[in-house]
Amino acid sequence: MNILIYPDPRLRQKAKPVKEITEDLREKAEVMLQLMYQAEGIGLAATQAGWPVRLLVKDPTGEKAGERVYINPVIIHQEGESLEEEGCLSLPGVFGKIPRSEKVKVSAYNLEGDELALEASGLEARVWQHEIDHLNGVLIIDKMTPASSIANSRRIKELEAIYKEGVAITRSL
Repeated sequence: MNILIYPDPRLRQKAKPVKEITEDLREKAEVMLQLMYQAEGIGLAATQAGWPVRLLVKDPTGEKAGERVYINPVIIHQEGESLEEEGCLSLPGVFGKIPRSEKVKVSAYNLEGDELALEASGLEARVWQHEIDHLNGVLIIDKMTPASSIANSRRIKELEAIYKEGVAITRSL
């Protein structure tokens, strides 16, 4: 398992809901956590690892202090607005201003099958929105401000050229 790099078309896939929590699912979630930490990220959607299921891992601390696995997450309420810079493990070297809701309420399941109702604000709300976007095939380049799009256009073209040349760029264990 590795982290897919833009413009890999699998990043645009919409993830399918998880129907059953299996040992295979638990093992893949653990590998995703290790990939996320290795890449120094704070969130990773299954679609970024080439696995089109509605599962994400996150740890806003980046230090294994708050690592969690969430299954079938859905944002059920959003409020406020914030414009902050974001990066993405699937778009190395791309950073831009992304408008997001300041606060979110999320419904999801944990690995034990328990339904969770969660509220988040600030960075944690941003991570939820970013990773759920991935599960819907949406990338930060789709939501960047026009100025950020212009500022990143050269790097995005570089990633596209590398992919077209058939050079595999991945982040893997």
